Amino acid sequence: MKFQNIPKVKLGIVAVSRDCFPESLSVDRRKALVAAYTAKYDAEDIYECPICIVESEIQMVEALEDIKKAGCNALCVYLGNFGPEISETLLAKYFDGPKMFLAAAEETQDSLLDGRGDAYCGLLNASYNLKLRNIKAYIPENPVGDAEDLAEEIHTFLPIARAVIGLSDLKIISFGPRPQNFLACNAPIKQLYNIDVEIEENSELDLFEAFNKHEGDARIPEVVADMEKELGAGNKKPEILSKLAQYELTLLDWVEEHRGYRKYVTIAGKCWPAFQTQFGFVPCYVNSRLAGRGIPVSCEVDIYGALSEFVGTCVSEDAVTLLDINNSVPKDMYKESIEGKFDYKHSDTFMGFHCGNTCSSKMASCEMKYQKIMARSLPIEVTNGTLEGDIAPGEITFYRLQSTSDGKLRAYVAEGEILPVATRSFGGIAVFAIPEMGRFYRHVLVQKNYPHHGAVAFGHFGKLLYEVFKYIGVPFKDLNYNQPASLPYPSENPFA
Repeated sequence: MKFQNIPKVKLGIVAVSRDCFPESLSVDRRKALVAAYTAKYDAEDIYECPICIVESEIQMVEALEDIKKAGCNALCVYLGNFGPEISETLLAKYFDGPKMFLAAAEETQDSLLDGRGDAYCGLLNASYNLKLRNIKAYIPENPVGDAEDLAEEIHTFLPIARAVIGLSDLKIISFGPRPQNFLACNAPIKQLYNIDVEIEENSELDLFEAFNKHEGDARIPEVVADMEKELGAGNKKPEILSKLAQYELTLLDWVEEHRGYRKYVTIAGKCWPAFQTQFGFVPCYVNSRLAGRGIPVSCEVDIYGALSEFVGTCVSEDAVTLLDINNSVPKDMYKESIEGKFDYKHSDTFMGFHCGNTCSSKMASCEMKYQKIMARSLPIEVTNGTLEGDIAPGEITFYRLQSTSDGKLRAYVAEGEILPVATRSFGGIAVFAIPEMGRFYRHVLVQKNYPHHGAVAFGHFGKLLYEVFKYIGVPFKDLNYNQPASLPYPSENPFA
């Protein structure tokens, strides 16, 4: 699935050379790297800069102008030999976009005289100079290799770069304020500006006015027909589709009219307590449809939830969702459906739930229904609009990027899976299993005061998300994951 709401990365590869080493080493190794990449991946992903820096700041400027002219929005500085530490790091400094550094390995024992490039050593100097100049750059776990090795590293970097570029051109549009008794999803917006994200905060009254102006919109029947096609036999509330279509058009028009100078948009929406009675429905299904187009819409004015969803959309190039880390799996369900069938302890399992905001493409089956929790205190007819059903089993990554109440950036990432176990419950819901979830829940989520909303990417993207969060500045001590049993958390009682 290709989305228009995320960037397309074009990475410029600039090989650098130090003047006391043969320039041909860098040139030939650059050509081999490009050949290895294009043999396996899309040639449009990369651009081979013909300028080779030989301890020259003038050539650095020429290379910078060349990759800009070629439309590159990401950079790979490739040390084909030791490399010129000053000009190569200046190139990274003045390039406006995410950058990575790689270094060439020696090819054969038969060329360790004139064919020895010493890039293994040169990368140490490059990293030291990057730190001196306060330059952010991605250096992978294995930054030194041959052409085939490094082609893989470049391909790994592309989704990381896509997320970083996306954040630098993102606007979050919120409609609030947050619901009463919902302090959990409130956090200072200062960190958004620190990572180059813009935010436009609106009243839900502004949204209501825009919605009313869309009454009778000529496009509504076409949107209703698309909803009917998507829902199929699950279209259990046909009477509400016209209003939902009106709301969808309201949001999409708002995005186009308010994106301003930003290319990418995500939304933090309001859905209770007054939304249902005034709009006459709940927005969950519309939220799910926009997420399916690459425009995540978080629930309950969860600004950092929307931010997290957007990062996952960029990394995975797929729909994501936002779920409550909601309730425990009953012991009898565990014994009947999980124990002995899957390699998980009871404490590794939990249920992730939300009212109905998960895209239909990620559901095992789904139906349009009313929101059961809201209907306990409101007429059912104003709570219609949720997409209910069990979420499809498969690999997942649960994660969140968050500001603390005192304005510090932190994040967590945990890989696991949705189990093929019937939930016997309501909403968009699934039985999740994450190794050592019980300890992770207590010593990360509870200990570090995370809200109950977590973003879910459908696949294992932990490595990429972890690197994105590192790149944008989350401190290592505040970048958490589900640690194995052999590695205690700092707050874990060793005698427990």
